[in-house]
Amino acid sequence: MLRHCLLSIALVLTAQSAFADQAGKIVFVAGATHVAGKAGVLGAPVNEGDMLDTGADGYIYVKTIDSGLFILRPSTRARIAVYHVDEQHPENNRFKLELLSGIARSRSGDAVKLAKQNFRFNTPVAAIGVRGTDFTVFTDQETSRVAVVSGGIVVSPFGASCRPEGGGPCEGSLTRELSAAQKGQLLQIQRGQNAPQLLQGGNLTPDVLAPPRTDEPIGKNSGSANATLVAVGEPSLDPQKILTLQHVQATTVVSPPALVSTPPAVVDTSTPVTTPPVTTPPVTPVVPVTPVTPSDPVVVTDPVTPVTPVTPVTPVVPVTPPREISWGRYAVVLNQPATTTLSKDGAERVGLNQYFALFESTSGLAYVAPTHGSVGLSLDASEAYVKDQATQAVTAATLSNGQLLLNFDKASFSTSFDLLNQKTSYNLMATGQISSAGRLFGDGQYYNNNTMTVTSGLLGGDGTAAYLFQAQLDQNKPKTVYGVTHWAK
Repeated sequence: MLRHCLLSIALVLTAQSAFADQAGKIVFVAGATHVAGKAGVLGAPVNEGDMLDTGADGYIYVKTIDSGLFILRPSTRARIAVYHVDEQHPENNRFKLELLSGIARSRSGDAVKLAKQNFRFNTPVAAIGVRGTDFTVFTDQETSRVAVVSGGIVVSPFGASCRPEGGGPCEGSLTRELSAAQKGQLLQIQRGQNAPQLLQGGNLTPDVLAPPRTDEPIGKNSGSANATLVAVGEPSLDPQKILTLQHVQATTVVSPPALVSTPPAVVDTSTPVTTPPVTTPPVTPVVPVTPVTPSDPVVVTDPVTPVTPVTPVTPVVPVTPPREISWGRYAVVLNQPATTTLSKDGAERVGLNQYFALFESTSGLAYVAPTHGSVGLSLDASEAYVKDQATQAVTAATLSNGQLLLNFDKASFSTSFDLLNQKTSYNLMATGQISSAGRLFGDGQYYNNNTMTVTSGLLGGDGTAAYLFQAQLDQNKPKTVYGVTHWAK
């Protein structure tokens, strides 16, 4: 019996270790550090679940298996709880980082960018999601502050609709966004607060509380001259050399060339000077010039060509077009082929539901929501399907009489439309919040036949909008509709 118990325990431990996959490896370590209770070593693997600790002078740089970075600064405790990458099916990727205390920086790797909806960064008081991002976090047990280096983040307080054990970013009216375009600002959330606050960084910024080393990799939007460390064994400029070079460049002054004085000649009077005879050249006779009398005509052989005035050319300033919204169906439904994939070149995926994906182009002018006024948009295009949860049968639905009202004074929206499915009509409506970057977040979850959830959406600089939605159509015979809408003036 005892032998059987020991064998069972061994099998459990073996199974547990099999799931503790490698999340990355240490590419830089300095000062007092520990990984899973052992001293941090350059090149050592970091597995899922390993606790990372740094002392008062400690730094750890972890390069994740998808070429992302997780950096711990002094007096910090964190771990990579989950880091699962499925190269064949990116939608199955799962990521969860946990910062228990101190200051850490996270830069998204390639796999995270393909499945941002499955990335979660937890602190003791908040959940952080990404939009393809590089950000820095400070936290203790009561307060968390987040600053963005590049890209954008969403921050939500823990509560009934956002649990620490969950995955991916939390959505809803209590979520707040921050992008790198909002320079000098950060989001702060304190335990018990309803929603994060947008503050000016100043001395509260994580980089001020624990400055990065001079060899910490720079961000895309950073103007720093820091060297970039990319992998173990790759050469990088010594930090002291960087500082010395910067000092020499800042203090070296180029002086103009000095004037050289020619010393007076010294005459030797000891030897008599013989003056050679001077030979006078013959004088050439001067031929008198006949003066021109006023009666003589003056002939101009080279007429002066008049100068045509040049009209100054006004320089043409190129106008940067706004970023574009696009969407498509990535799933095969009712034998109809997919119209898009889960990733799209030159675009960031900002939303995903059962059948559809929503994208925003990465080039162009980023959208900034106005702070005053209101706009009404009409339904321009849509696609939706209803799934019977009991039979798993899927049927098509059509939308009509749609409206989307944007209230920028209150940073909120309301929307509604009629949905027709198998000769049954439903009037669906929803409300939600508008972020400063133009993202749409629905309020709460659907709970009756007339309320739907806007799971994700965005506004475009060309006056258009789009959002993904879902709703329960029949409480007695559960049917769920999944769809996408596009709106225009």
